[in-house]
Amino acid sequence: MEKQGVRLQGVGVGQGLALGPVIRMPDPLPEPADVPPSLDAEAEKARASAALATTAALIRHRGERAGGTAKDVLDSQAAMVEDPTLSDDVAARIDAGKSAERAVFEGFATFRDLLVGMGGYLAERATDLDDISQRVRATLSGLPMPGVPESERPFVLFAHDLAPADTALLDLDKVIALVTAEGGPTSHTAILAREKSIVAIVGASGAMDVADDSVVIVDAAAGIVTVSPTPEEIAAVQSELESRAGEVPIPLAPGALADGTPIPLLANLGSAEGAREAIEHGAEGVGLFRTEFLFLDATTAPTVAEQQEHYTKLLSAFPGRKVVVRMLDAGADKPLSFMNVAPEENPALGLRGLRALRANEQILRDQLTALANADAASEADLWVMAPMVSTVEETRYFTRLAREAGLKTAGVMVEVPSSALLADRILADADFASIGTNDLTQYTLAADRLLGSVAAFQDPWHPAVLRLVGEVGRAGAALGKPVGICGEAAADPLLAVILVGLGATSLSMSPSALVGVRAELRRFTLAQAHEFAQLALSANSANEARAAVLEASSALQHTNPTEKVE
Repeated sequence: MEKQGVRLQGVGVGQGLALGPVIRMPDPLPEPADVPPSLDAEAEKARASAALATTAALIRHRGERAGGTAKDVLDSQAAMVEDPTLSDDVAARIDAGKSAERAVFEGFATFRDLLVGMGGYLAERATDLDDISQRVRATLSGLPMPGVPESERPFVLFAHDLAPADTALLDLDKVIALVTAEGGPTSHTAILAREKSIVAIVGASGAMDVADDSVVIVDAAAGIVTVSPTPEEIAAVQSELESRAGEVPIPLAPGALADGTPIPLLANLGSAEGAREAIEHGAEGVGLFRTEFLFLDATTAPTVAEQQEHYTKLLSAFPGRKVVVRMLDAGADKPLSFMNVAPEENPALGLRGLRALRANEQILRDQLTALANADAASEADLWVMAPMVSTVEETRYFTRLAREAGLKTAGVMVEVPSSALLADRILADADFASIGTNDLTQYTLAADRLLGSVAAFQDPWHPAVLRLVGEVGRAGAALGKPVGICGEAAADPLLAVILVGLGATSLSMSPSALVGVRAELRRFTLAQAHEFAQLALSANSANEARAAVLEASSALQHTNPTEKVE
């Protein structure tokens, strides 16, 4: 029997709350024995080839069923399976005397180790390769696909981590919450959980020590899993869940605080295809358009005409609305063969973002030209910004090139402490700043934002991170320059209120998070947002900051509830 009241701390996704019994993901397939195959090499290679093709097709089918971001993620997984380098590696191992099962196991393991060694975003994809390997080997052996267990009753799913193929198609009538021992707030698990509005906590150390059928409370807002809660705790959660179920949905009105202070709510997008979903969720524009997805699979930079076509499609979907486009953010976790040639010992601190663009200035100039052409062909309000700006000189360099290209609004991303600390000087030259909280948190706390072992440090509630956000907010207010937030922190409803209290004038997030953030903003006034921000800044840790603001906001709502804006 579990000890009553044990609490596990992780990183919550959203503000959901759930109560239910635990079911753990089944153990993975064991490592196949390294014994000679019973068939000849050609027959083994045919088996392996068929299993790879079948697995890729099944993953793509899941993506088609899931749609949205999940489809993009699963298409990427299927492309991994179809990589000719991988199939050649497997065939070579079979020629050397391995069975198809063993060759697949070793081939995927080799690629996995390669990604882990690269660190950052690519290291996070190592988990995807583990899942694919399991699926191919299950196909070879005629075993059931690994995945989420089935149950007749609703349950809380516990796992080391959850593969995108499983997250995308979770039965939300049965899986009421998700808890993983690994992963960070920007892992595929967290991103897909947020998109599907799944109550989730990732990076919860000790999660796999919790036994099946244990009753747990999953509080995503606090990032806490309570194992074997007391009867009083259960009753309190049941009452809160009943209260939430009776709430009237907030209409898709513009973002605003309870006192009417406007806070535009924008969408983070990676392609023009996401525009429709963003608009359906009430996005007032785009706060971050990630252009690197046009470049990632290319061996050469796309032409001005190719880029212009894509940008025009995006801008045309938002006539009269603001669209903020981030210039190519290459390097570190997103290396490009035609830009990042020399290997780096620590690529996260190397030639990335604007640094990489300056080293390849024609690519930057072409991108600015394509954006200027698209701007002329549409009615959107186009803003452009440079990634990973760390100095005043870099700011002046980028804004000069943007204006030479004919672009009227040029700003910078604030993702490193130096740019936050120099925000008053940077904003003297830039038209606006957009804070990328994912990178700002990792650089402030020296913790890789995609590495599960340090996920506890990757928490934008940390007072050190919030203090830097406040520096940018004050500079923006003093100079009359807009300050947006486009990192995952903006998707945390209560933290969004804090960010506004620190000076953020707009918030951008994944489209699915817009409804929850819109509702939370309408609960509080600007004065209350300032009070909460000071509470968070006075704390000594992320957990203390979160707990203090949660307590204050709950007390405020119970003693002097804010009148809702109709």
